[in-house]
Amino acid sequence: MRTHAAVVAGPLLPSGPDPWATQRNGTYYYTHTLGDRIALWKTTDMTQLGKAQPTVVWRAPPQGPNSASIWAPELHFLDGRWYLYYSAADKMHDDDAHRYVFVLENASPDPISGHWIDKGRLNLARSGIDGTVFEHRGKRYFVYSAYVDDHSDLVIAPMLNPWTLSDRQVDIAAPTYSWEMQGDRKILEAPEFLEGPTGKIFLSYSASACWSDGYAIGLLSADGNSDPTDPGAWTKAAAPVLATSTANKVYAPGHNGFFKSADGKQDWIIFHANGGPGWKCTARRAPYIRRFRWSAAGVPQFGGAAEGDGHSQ
Repeated sequence: MRTHAAVVAGPLLPSGPDPWATQRNGTYYYTHTLGDRIALWKTTDMTQLGKAQPTVVWRAPPQGPNSASIWAPELHFLDGRWYLYYSAADKMHDDDAHRYVFVLENASPDPISGHWIDKGRLNLARSGIDGTVFEHRGKRYFVYSAYVDDHSDLVIAPMLNPWTLSDRQVDIAAPTYSWEMQGDRKILEAPEFLEGPTGKIFLSYSASACWSDGYAIGLLSADGNSDPTDPGAWTKAAAPVLATSTANKVYAPGHNGFFKSADGKQDWIIFHANGGPGWKCTARRAPYIRRFRWSAAGVPQFGGAAEGDGHSQ
């Protein structure tokens, strides 16, 4: 972001559920859930996102397995191409049992332009949503929120290529704390990878039902030399790292992502939140960004309550 950018006192946009941002060569690309299509915003200053115009890059087909509930798009640059991962269902069976993650590919240097090719549904071992991709120690992994009986768990798999997962898909985390079970659902969703300055690795996630004000962000951590597909390598923080702040009028923060400033010196978190209690899981959820720092032990410090620091220096 630009030097001495303004304080982000409120949401970046009036609406923006499941926000995602990534930065490449000084340009930020942003997207969020729109339900029937995927749009991208492009800006050189995330604090000025509201001035950018969205470009619709893909629309859901009229029928088929990815024809409804287009949720949680994520844009990744992999192997010299852009990929858009998104959750979807068949409009004839718009339920959890038929939700999966799909991917689009674009060879253009700028994802706003070029042609998006439908690479189809990823070979998830279970139905699930909120897929993300990360690379660690020369290997690429995919993590998603899988429907397992009456709860949602985090499942990880090595990737064979950007649209194919290994058959080795491992459940690494399930809801265990009461704050992960608010809204009468046991949910871990929206995993996001983060690598610390001392080599530790982290997976953030959103816990509980999105319609609950108890919706919050949790954190898994592991040694950087461990195998990310080993459930025993991950330790779960006992309390959320970002939660509702009534004092700051930010409710149910969740579904976050991470990005760096163009100079690589600043770490930022993006998340959606409601501006009042009881707003539930609707398009009123709006995107916020907040700069975060690291402890001496290499642990991210988000500040606990969602108070929206927002300084960009």
